[in-house]
Amino acid sequence: MGTLLEVRDITKIFRRQDQTKFTAVDKISFSLYAGETLGIVGESGSGKTTTVAMISRLLDATSGQIYLNGKDITRIKGRELRDAYRDLQMVFQSPTGSFDPRRTLGDGIGESLRNRGLSRKETEARVETLLTQYGLPADYAKRYPHEVSGGQCQRAAIARALAIQPKLLICDEATSSLDVTVQAQIITLLQTLQKEHGMSYLFICHNLALVQLFCERVIVMYKGSIMEIGKTAKVINAPRHPYTKMLLSCHLTDSLEVEDNVSNLQEDLEYHNNGCKFYMSCPVRKDMCKSIKPELIQRDGCGVACHLHT
Repeated sequence: MGTLLEVRDITKIFRRQDQTKFTAVDKISFSLYAGETLGIVGESGSGKTTTVAMISRLLDATSGQIYLNGKDITRIKGRELRDAYRDLQMVFQSPTGSFDPRRTLGDGIGESLRNRGLSRKETEARVETLLTQYGLPADYAKRYPHEVSGGQCQRAAIARALAIQPKLLICDEATSSLDVTVQAQIITLLQTLQKEHGMSYLFICHNLALVQLFCERVIVMYKGSIMEIGKTAKVINAPRHPYTKMLLSCHLTDSLEVEDNVSNLQEDLEYHNNGCKFYMSCPVRKDMCKSIKPELIQRDGCGVACHLHT
C-alpha cells in the first residue's frame, strides 16, 4: 500500500491569556496508507482533535510538515487549499451543528458540487443520488437539519463529505453523539464505502470497542504525544505502554470519564521538563523517566514511547 498521508513532527503551541505557552501537540509523526483506517484514541485533552484540525488545515501547525499524496499541504492557502480539499474531507462530532440551520440539507450537500462547476439541475440530481446511496430518501434534500434525527443528519454529513469523492475522510468523534444502533449503521456504511472506493479513514474516537471493530491500526495519545502505535488487535490485546494499559483498564471498568477529571486535576502537578509526560501517573516509572523523554521509534507502523521497551 502506498502512503496517502504523512505527518512529520507536527507541533501546535497555543498562547494563554496570561501569555504563557501551552503545547497541545508535541512533535508527532505517523503515516496513513491508501485504503487503511487509522484510529486515534486518548483522554480528553490528549491532542486528538488538535491533531486532525491541523491535518485538515482548520488550524495552522506551529512547526512540522503534513503531506497529502506526496504534496506538502502544511501552509498552503487559497486555491491550493481548495484543491487539497478534493482529496480530504471531514465529518464532525455534531452533525446538526455542521450544517447551516438556515439552509436545507440539499443546499449543504450540493455546495461543493456547485463550486466544481455543476449546474443547478445537475447538482440537485447528484444530491438526490447521494442521499439515496447513503440511506436517506431523496426528498430529504428539502429538509432542514433540525427536521431530521441525529443519525439521519450524520448520514447527510457523510454524503456532503463524500460528494466529491475524496481519498481521505477524517471522522472526528463522528459517531459519539449517536445511539448504539445508529453507530453500527454508520460504521457499516463507512466500511462498505471503503470496499467500493478504496477510501482511507482517520478515525478519532473514545469508544475503544468501535476502534477495535473499525480500525486496522491505532494511535494512543496522551498530553499531545504518541504513547503507542500499532495494529489495533495487538495494541488492545497486548498493550505495552503503561498509559495504554490504564486507558484500557478505565474502558473496561466504565471509568474513563472519571480518569479524564483526575488528569485535569493533576495538570498543575505535571513535570514540565524533558521527561516522560506520563511520569506522574505511571505505576512503573524509573528515575530516568523523570528527565529523559522516551523516543517513539516506529518499525512497520508500530512503536511505543517507553523506557521499559528500549
